[in-house]
Amino acid sequence: MLDISEELHGWAEEGRDFAVATVVAVGGSAPRGPGAALAVDSEGTVIGSVSGGCVEGAVYELCQQALADGETVLERFGYSDEDAFAVGLTCGGIIDILVTPVSATAPARTVFRSALSASAKGEPTAFARVVRGPAELQGQALLVRPDGSYEGGLGGHPELDRTAVAQARAMLDNGSTGTIELSVDGSHCPGGVTLLVESSVPPPRMIVFGAIDFASALVRVGKFLGYHVTVCDARPVFATRARFPDADDIVVDWPHRYLRRTATDARTVLCVLTHDAKFDVPLLTEALRMPVAFVGAMGSRRTHTDRERRLREVGLTERELARLSSPIGLDLGARTPEETALSIAAEIVAARRGGTGVPLTGSDAPIHRENRERGERGAAVAA
Repeated sequence: MLDISEELHGWAEEGRDFAVATVVAVGGSAPRGPGAALAVDSEGTVIGSVSGGCVEGAVYELCQQALADGETVLERFGYSDEDAFAVGLTCGGIIDILVTPVSATAPARTVFRSALSASAKGEPTAFARVVRGPAELQGQALLVRPDGSYEGGLGGHPELDRTAVAQARAMLDNGSTGTIELSVDGSHCPGGVTLLVESSVPPPRMIVFGAIDFASALVRVGKFLGYHVTVCDARPVFATRARFPDADDIVVDWPHRYLRRTATDARTVLCVLTHDAKFDVPLLTEALRMPVAFVGAMGSRRTHTDRERRLREVGLTERELARLSSPIGLDLGARTPEETALSIAAEIVAARRGGTGVPLTGSDAPIHRENRERGERGAAVAA
């Protein structure tokens, strides 16, 4: 749901009633992952998508029904000979979708509004909603912040709230979205509770070192992919807003010095385009010892060989060097800055999602693979 938080926040501020359908879990080949959402307001306006077009019509009707009767519903869509054309999910996958009405009388409307507001502002929060559990918990929700404070609750059961908050915080730390199963002793929770936890975190960072023409194209692609993009170069004549109008930040500093002082995390992508030893060696010495998602460096194979030699001389281990993607990018035969940026972006996506980079034509690998990110999101509701 938080993937359409800006639009939904606007609806909530206007006082509109709406129903939101959110992907809870997927199995097999499904086009969108947990957290993807579609919403319908009382006027029939629709935003978002839960399946890239496959089951939108059926989900639209479920949202309208939820607005009419005020009931939360969990629906599974799959493929069969009987329903393939009626529903349209012909990809062979299975998706579980939670449909929740958010009307003026909804029990968790205030929490929904807070979650949408926080996400629209880019504030880190985890939004937990009941997927399965006792009837008294249907429609209940929690909004959890990094410091452990929270809004809302799960039916007035403090022990259940504490357990949910602890697990939601752990998912927020990882920036992950998925389901969790809670087993809490006590008659108030027979059979346990399944929660959908959606993490709203700031966009991941892409730091591009080297203010060259290839960097300008990579900045545009990075923004398209949803990164917060920073360009860093020690040369003020090149690191200018006029040359990089699409960058979020432009930093004039020695690359290794900036990398030491700036914030990075396990989602950060570092692209070294300087291909100059006086910049590359101290920068990569820092980068390859940091817990970031991707480190890539531009240059010819000859440059790469010389770069590795220099890095070994300053003490990098073979294990550290193995983290370096160099020459950066997939083999697309790229020539122009735009083609090269596409090549680099393709490698970053493949590394993030666990892809091979080979053509899908002639390959029997799953198109929508269960990548490392989904593996971290907890047990799927669809067994």
